[in-house]
Amino acid sequence: MSNRVIIFDTTLRDGEQSPGASMNVPEKIQIASKLEKLGVDVIEAGFPAASDGDFDAVSQIAEKMQRVEVAGLCRASKEDIDRAWGAVQNAVKPRIHTFLATSDIHLEYKLKMSRDEVVQATVDAVKYAKSFTDNVEFSAEDGSRSDRDFLCKVFEAAIEAGATTLNLPDTVGYAVPQEFGELIKYVMSHTPNINKAILSIHCHNDLGLATANTIAALTAGARQAETTINGIGERAGNTSMEEVVMAIHTRPNFFPLTTNIKTKHIYPTSRLVSMITGIMVQPNKAIVGANAFAHEAGIHQDGVLKNPMTYEIMKPENIGLSANKLVLGKHSGRHALRSHLQEMGYELSDDELKLIFKKFKELADKKKHVVDEDLEALVTEGILRTPDIFSLEYLQISSGTTIHPMAGVKMKVKDEFVEGGDFGNGPIDAVFNTIAKLAGTSETTELLRFSISAITGGSDAQGEVTVRLKENETIALGKGSDPDIITASAKAYINGLNRLAYLREHPPKTSEVV
Repeated sequence: MSNRVIIFDTTLRDGEQSPGASMNVPEKIQIASKLEKLGVDVIEAGFPAASDGDFDAVSQIAEKMQRVEVAGLCRASKEDIDRAWGAVQNAVKPRIHTFLATSDIHLEYKLKMSRDEVVQATVDAVKYAKSFTDNVEFSAEDGSRSDRDFLCKVFEAAIEAGATTLNLPDTVGYAVPQEFGELIKYVMSHTPNINKAILSIHCHNDLGLATANTIAALTAGARQAETTINGIGERAGNTSMEEVVMAIHTRPNFFPLTTNIKTKHIYPTSRLVSMITGIMVQPNKAIVGANAFAHEAGIHQDGVLKNPMTYEIMKPENIGLSANKLVLGKHSGRHALRSHLQEMGYELSDDELKLIFKKFKELADKKKHVVDEDLEALVTEGILRTPDIFSLEYLQISSGTTIHPMAGVKMKVKDEFVEGGDFGNGPIDAVFNTIAKLAGTSETTELLRFSISAITGGSDAQGEVTVRLKENETIALGKGSDPDIITASAKAYINGLNRLAYLREHPPKTSEVV
């Protein structure tokens, strides 16, 4: 058995199912390009049958990727499989990923099918997918809660029909490591033709055990791990790619496994996904959290200064986090900016560079030093957005201890300029009230969450604001950054309104998947 683990990334599919995390096509392409540089083996680019927007995104990603396999998810139906193949067929290495539930609770209450009918549907779906490509993956949804012998029977039939990868998902995050490892061993020893396929796992984090379950499964013999960047995904999320990879990387004496991941790209990829989705990485998150390599206790600081390995089991540089960053300022030229952006993984066209250079100069006039995180924010806000319905022209604030806070705002709504003012409990509330009034969303949009963080340290740091907006049953995240926190708040709110507008045209996909 090979010791190489295939890293299957589903950030753009399962990760996008995080509430409010829907991405537009340019954003998905940017993340896909970053994932290819990171070295993932397979990118699950989306669920093509879910919507025309998802089909378009998967199609464009399939055409643009140069090395990585691109997979499209589909239910076990001819219509879904046709749609998936239509989206991935132009990939260098296309994969069809079809699924069907196998647990008794799903069969009885959701599918209304017998076990024999599920076996036959599996065979029919895999054979039909096989007529398009030899690279077919079959997932047994809710596999961890399925009858073991029936699961083996379904897998045996899927392999016989032509599946080359079998995925055993812990769909609802119910498994525990010892149990899941034993299940993998059972499947491998009781599926007669298992040697003809790769066994994969896809774990959810409802009990906080996704990474532990994945590692247990790999130790037991599975050789594909389905993961997401930062562990994002439905409910409590998915297995975190960076945690699995760095566990293998850091403990080779215990895990005699390898991956193709270029670990120095982990942190930049994490940052990009966080900035595009608007889902902040918790400070104490393993590997990529802001505190992952921070030491406050005096005894820890003393030890790290003497020998970093006293309290650091990994080098920050191994994941692409280096203290030795090139700092750019207002005197830096266009060539230096392009060179540094290339080192960060951004290949910009001349027109894109012109736009970012202009924004860079404007920012450099406001703060002394511009660092990597500032540049990431400029690129994300400057070139990864689709054309916006709403945009900010200017805002003015009146606020203080003796006056009622008021905001004056000028906006562009579609092709027309509108302006006006309103009051609020504070300056940011006044800005939000004014924007909602000018956008015509005062009665339909609800602010669910508002949070502020600093992109970098120092008193001149850019403020990064995240909002969560709700319209009917649709939730969208908005994000904005600026040295002026009130301006950053306005940008975030407008970004949220634009995302809501995008979601009206591209409704979120169903969550009825593995």
